[in-house]
Amino acid sequence: MSVVGRFQVMATLQAARAFLLGFSLESAKSWGLNRAIFYAAAKRGFKKIPPLEKITVPTLKGKIEPALREQIVKSFKPYTLGDEMAYSVEINGVTYFLIGDRVQTPEDFARQIESRFRGKFDQAWKQALEHCRKYDQAILKSQRYFYEMVYKPFRDKFAQEWTTLSSH
Repeated sequence: MSVVGRFQVMATLQAARAFLLGFSLESAKSWGLNRAIFYAAAKRGFKKIPPLEKITVPTLKGKIEPALREQIVKSFKPYTLGDEMAYSVEINGVTYFLIGDRVQTPEDFARQIESRFRGKFDQAWKQALEHCRKYDQAILKSQRYFYEMVYKPFRDKFAQEWTTLSSH
C-alpha cells in the first residue's frame, strides 16, 4: 500500500492554491513541490539550504545544453505569490521554482507526489481544488493564513483519505 503523507498533501494543496491564483498547471506543480520541500526543510532547520545572503544564480549541475543553461541563468529571480517568496527561473516561457540549484519540474511532481496516489491523483486534485476554492484570495495569498486555515486543520484528514483512495 502506498501512503500519502503530509508532504504530498502540502504539495498538492500548494499546487491547487497556485493554480487557482492563476499559475499554469506546470508552474503550479513546480510551486507545490517547491513549497513542500521548503516546509520540510524548515521543519528540519534548513540544514541543506544556504542562507538567503548566500543564494546566487544556480550552478545547475548536470548535463544541460548551453542555450538552455543561459536561458535559466538569465531568468533567475525572486518570485512572490501574495506574501510568500520563492526563487524562480523561466524555461521556454514557463515559470519554475527552485531550491538551491534544483529546479522543481512537473516530472519531479509526478515522481514524488502523483506516484503516491497510484493512478488516483486526478481525484485528489479535484478535491484539493474544491477545498482551496472555499477560501477567498486574501487567504490563499497569505503564507500564514494558507498554512493555518487551508492546510493545517485538514492535513491529516487528507493524508488518510488520499491514502485510502490510493489503495483501492
